[in-house]
Amino acid sequence: MRESWGIHDGSAVAVSSEAVVETLRARVGSGQSETWLTSSSGRSSAVVTNTERAMVMLLEEEGHPGEHAVDPGAEGSSDGFVLSNGQHDEYPDEDTVPIGEAFRLVEHIVGTGSWPADARWVVDR
Repeated sequence: MRESWGIHDGSAVAVSSEAVVETLRARVGSGQSETWLTSSSGRSSAVVTNTERAMVMLLEEEGHPGEHAVDPGAEGSSDGFVLSNGQHDEYPDEDTVPIGEAFRLVEHIVGTGSWPADARWVVDR
């Protein structure tokens, strides 16, 4: 059975790889900078953005340290990452990716269950 994904917001509506980018854009446009997706196999993916860059994570199960996309060689840091609990974070740019790349990564994860072959990511252990 193919893994299905949905936005973790209390609803049970699945989101396809074709619709996930539009859904993320709408959420960001309405001021929701943190989005969690959950899969039918119990995995999770998160996107936290400041509208220019995003932290993209993939977790195998609850409590798993996870993996996150990276942008090796990016310099500096960016702030404005507001979590749903009101916390404001700043991340090194090498630990985030441009928003367009974040959308591409999440679309691929939702469609295939894994990072794209050309994605750069690190395990958070």
